Amino acid sequence: MGIFDFFNRNKKETFDRGLEKTKQSVFTKLTRAVAGKSKVDDDVLDQLEEVLITSDVGVETTLKIIQRIERRVERDKYVSTAELNAILRDEIAQLLAENNTADNNGWELPPTGQPYVILVVGVNGVGKTTTIGKLAHQFKQAGKKVYLGAADTFRAAAVEQISIWGQRVGVPVVKQQMGADPASVAFDTLNSAKANGADIVIIDTAGRLHNKVGLMNELKKIKDVMKKVLPEAPNEVLLVLDGSTGQNAFEQAKQFSAVTHITSLAITKLDGTAKGGVVIGISDQLQVPVKYIGLGEGLEDLQLFDRQQFVNSLFNASTSTPE
Repeated sequence: MGIFDFFNRNKKETFDRGLEKTKQSVFTKLTRAVAGKSKVDDDVLDQLEEVLITSDVGVETTLKIIQRIERRVERDKYVSTAELNAILRDEIAQLLAENNTADNNGWELPPTGQPYVILVVGVNGVGKTTTIGKLAHQFKQAGKKVYLGAADTFRAAAVEQISIWGQRVGVPVVKQQMGADPASVAFDTLNSAKANGADIVIIDTAGRLHNKVGLMNELKKIKDVMKKVLPEAPNEVLLVLDGSTGQNAFEQAKQFSAVTHITSLAITKLDGTAKGGVVIGISDQLQVPVKYIGLGEGLEDLQLFDRQQFVNSLFNASTSTPE
């Protein structure tokens, strides 16, 4: 069984509730775009382009979606505005599939029994440490032995926060004093985890250094040191982004992907924003799969990203607010 199979990805109510603001915004704009129109024509496509861009899908990704719909209109000769919702849902789901945003199965624990190491990156304030805490909780609930590493040693608050999460969910946290070498913390964490038979290791990192070169060098040093303990580490580099920042999340994603190899994305705080379209754009532009989305404050509100559930929640026919 894949190590992430235990995450409940069928919580439709959580998806619907968490994406409600985005869904209401998109539907309001779509309704306005097709008002008085019976078929999808150039004017409707122009309006649709504006809807997607203002929903933070991003210009380049929006143009891809519009081109896909144009091809369908050209092929089918007549497409009614009533069909537009279903077509949008289909095209966005296909786009996410092409961008390797799969349905989150197939990851396996290494057959050697060595810890599976997740290096978590992202700027301060995006919910990085909270995401780590929620991941640790869900892994532990699945019976996995989890170790956390407090390698964001540039901020005393970061070390304290991850320590609190460790206590809250009942998992050990390896830490040193503020200002310690982050690579040293990562090294100690992996050694402890390996010696104690841990299944999962999650390493926090600094959200911001003085410049891009400093960040790149720090992440490289952490990776190099971890490989001395576990040659395969890190198994994953997870970039955490705040979905409510819209286009700023795009820029952060580009900057981090320029300094280190990102293997997956977690997009947080989608429940409090109408900018959920950013999930589509970031995945498309980076060609990196979205693995998790944050849809609330609860421990269980960090959800495995399911592309079909996402587009169904975003584009279903009902706009009523869940009770």
